Amino acid sequence: MMLVMLLFAVVGVSVSRSVEGAELRSVEREIVAGLRHTRGQAIIQRAQQVFTVDSERRTWQSAGRDPVELPEGLEITMNTARSELTGEGIGNIRFYPDGASTGGSIVLQAQEREWHIAVAWLTGEISRDREREEERNW
Repeated sequence: MMLVMLLFAVVGVSVSRSVEGAELRSVEREIVAGLRHTRGQAIIQRAQQVFTVDSERRTWQSAGRDPVELPEGLEITMNTARSELTGEGIGNIRFYPDGASTGGSIVLQAQEREWHIAVAWLTGEISRDREREEERNW
């Protein structure tokens, strides 16, 4: 009986971790899509566009779209150019008509798990920072 209860406890923890991981991956994909949308709008409209993160409100916003609030338990932080800090916990990554950007990184965090998204300043390329993820041995 004790073995069965222990097995259910282990399975319960495993399932909750996989749901947390799936939710984190889903949010990460949405943010990457939002960054790519913002970059694409800068190129198409031939005008600067910004992607905004508000870490206090736990929201992000791509060009021309409404802010998106993160699910409960997820945190977001941004590392960006000083000139793109617009308030306490609020910052932008600016994309230019040639596809370049001010660059920066976004970190999503849920408990001990983190996902890193990098934006290259010269090319505006958007990618997951796989090196940091692999270092954590997920």
